[in-house]
Amino acid sequence: MAEDTKTITSNHAFDPLDMNNYRIEKLPKMEKSGFEKLMSKLGIPLAVIAFVLIYWFSGISFLDNLSETSVSGKALARLNEIGLTDFIRSNYAMLAIFVAALILWITEALPNYLTSLFVVLGIVLCGVTSQKEAFAQLGHPVMWLNILSFILASMLVKTKFAKRLALGFVLKFGKNAKSTLWSFLAINLILSMFISATTVKAAIMLPIMMTVCAIYGAYGGNRNNFGRNLVIQELFQVNLGASAFLTGSGAHLLAISLIFGATTSEFGYTDWLKTCAPLSLLILVLGLTLSMYVFFPMKKEEQKPQIEGGMERLRAELAAMGKMTTEEWKAVIIFGGVLLMWCTDSLHGVDATTVALIGAVIALMPGIGVVKWNDVDIPWHLMIFSCGAYALGAGLNTTNLPGTLVNALFDSLGIGDGTPFWVLYVIVTFCMMYSGLIFQSKTIRTMIFVPIAMGIAQRFGYPVISLALPVAMLTEHCYALPFNSKPALLLYSTNQYSITDAFKYGITLMTISWFLILVWGQTVLKWLGITPGLF
Repeated sequence: MAEDTKTITSNHAFDPLDMNNYRIEKLPKMEKSGFEKLMSKLGIPLAVIAFVLIYWFSGISFLDNLSETSVSGKALARLNEIGLTDFIRSNYAMLAIFVAALILWITEALPNYLTSLFVVLGIVLCGVTSQKEAFAQLGHPVMWLNILSFILASMLVKTKFAKRLALGFVLKFGKNAKSTLWSFLAINLILSMFISATTVKAAIMLPIMMTVCAIYGAYGGNRNNFGRNLVIQELFQVNLGASAFLTGSGAHLLAISLIFGATTSEFGYTDWLKTCAPLSLLILVLGLTLSMYVFFPMKKEEQKPQIEGGMERLRAELAAMGKMTTEEWKAVIIFGGVLLMWCTDSLHGVDATTVALIGAVIALMPGIGVVKWNDVDIPWHLMIFSCGAYALGAGLNTTNLPGTLVNALFDSLGIGDGTPFWVLYVIVTFCMMYSGLIFQSKTIRTMIFVPIAMGIAQRFGYPVISLALPVAMLTEHCYALPFNSKPALLLYSTNQYSITDAFKYGITLMTISWFLILVWGQTVLKWLGITPGLF
């Protein structure tokens, strides 16, 4: 396979400027490797063995020694409700369910949503929480916000405003190769304001992005550094663009639910915006600059269109859409109103979920709105998956298992209460950042590391938010390898770059971003009163 494009041979069977050639269903399907197939076969027996060993046959001293003095809050209420013996057994059950679920989610031996249903069932049957609390997670405000966000996103996709926006930006600002790359950064940041699913954003941009790659000579199996820059940046930007907004990812909503479910404080859309958006924007700019000038510098010929009339084809595509329709204007006005209310939540006091519900009701209103229910694309399998994750979080909170595990670990390592805050901060942010190389699901990473950070903060007497929020801010760093996220797998299928290309770029940006979160903890997060500072 040629790595650099010198000349383009004609191919009458394939029109590289036809966007229909780049629909997701036309991309080659990625086959599982032999190791992945083996793990998917071993996943179920491994999960069953882990559950049985932990729940029935293990003797874990720090669980057996639980008492009323070692737990507090919701866990203490549960202990008083069911008694100490049953409370200890519920902790064994929670640990068994947690480990078994992780095995199933990581090996993908079962569909994620089915594993989540088993999680809810196990939590109920083993008495970890009440049936009412376990089942109620499907009605959690965060679940509603996820669903409503998909309704609002469907409105903009159905009216084709998202496509118009992307084409308009490329044609307006894409005067040359480098300005085209910058225009895609702006597009992804804007789309992240109203589309929470990173895969959806990647799917919207895919046909436009691949057409632009073809214009600059990267198509038909030929790779060049323009194509590497554009597609790797698309992967980077759909993730880090999401990091700027509370509603940019369901994992953010889960993290905030976990953190502030244990406190009386609130953390809204604008709080996340001023805390996380500047860091996200800084990393995005650094990422694109390093990509163009260090990792994949473009030769002069790679910065020139290789197919004559390429931009005219994009202009024709935009022209074919005609003028902005009434439906598009409605969609823009509805979402603009939702976004405005999200950004001013401290003034009117209406929470993000209720604001999204107002927008969704208007969008679905006959005669006024833009979409009908059948037009709405809600991935219910992801909703069920999230429901299981939230139920797992409720079980962890009820049993106080993360705090118990953290205490046992630190006691065994001889780490005392005098440990400086900066040491804890470095450890938890490092673990969260580089866990993105192992885990596919951002939700699972959030489910594991946010409660651990909370437990560590509680043990050492620091505010929960001081360690848990920086961990949550690193959720979107999952772009180094094809299996790290669904957008990574989708964009790797375009054959515009190699695994080595993505990894050397990704691991470097992860490391730079980790150092930046350390700086953020000493500066911005300290100024906002979130951390006491690292030094």
